Amino acid sequence: MSTPASPFSPLLAIRGVTTMYGNITALRSVDLHVDPGEIVTLIGANGAGKSTLMMTIFGNPRAAEGQIVFDGHDITHRPTHEIARLSIAQSPEGRRIFSRMTVLENLQMGAAVIGNAHFEEDLERIFMLFPRIKERIAQRGGTLSGGEQQMLAIARALMSRPRLLLLDEPSLGLAPLVARHIFDAVADLNRRTGLTVLLVEQNAFHALRLAHRGYVMVNGEITMSGTGRELLDRPEIKAAYLEGGRREAS
Repeated sequence: MSTPASPFSPLLAIRGVTTMYGNITALRSVDLHVDPGEIVTLIGANGAGKSTLMMTIFGNPRAAEGQIVFDGHDITHRPTHEIARLSIAQSPEGRRIFSRMTVLENLQMGAAVIGNAHFEEDLERIFMLFPRIKERIAQRGGTLSGGEQQMLAIARALMSRPRLLLLDEPSLGLAPLVARHIFDAVADLNRRTGLTVLLVEQNAFHALRLAHRGYVMVNGEITMSGTGRELLDRPEIKAAYLEGGRREAS
């Protein structure tokens, strides 16, 4: 029988995970862990397998080999809807909000996993984190700007009161100032509530500044890990990933 993780064991542990798309190996023997209260980032080039890992955690696609453990529970072969009920939420790449629904209806969909007992209370917390969401509450999701849609995607995920937030490419397609606002909101949320975050991000500079620890993925394999500061200082990381991010942040 599985038992909940202690404060001294990882909230999420990925052990030797290999994921296949037909005959193509997308992930190869990936080992990664996220401790309670951490922000951990996974960086790498486009197509490295970062988003595939996020989807594998949620069971689509399934791991062909290895084990995924959340809070002491083996979730490797659980259905996606069961995984969502274990206090894991995902803000996916490309946002994937319900464009024909209003902002409020999107948030209601996010809360549906846990019911509506705390809906009004959680709504107020979302408004504090993203005041723009309150201003747009009656608008259809598809009429929002890209930055507002990203805020909504994160807010929708948070409405399920997750212990672990999987945040996939939150800065994709956003202006630098808007992206910085998103990262600042995530940092504030982690600092105030202790929310654990696994962040996939191509903007390595912002991601590593935000994260407690980071991993580098190349062609479906973890090639390097360390604290955010350690990875920022690595010459090979600077050369491969950081030049554009530094210019944007200046």
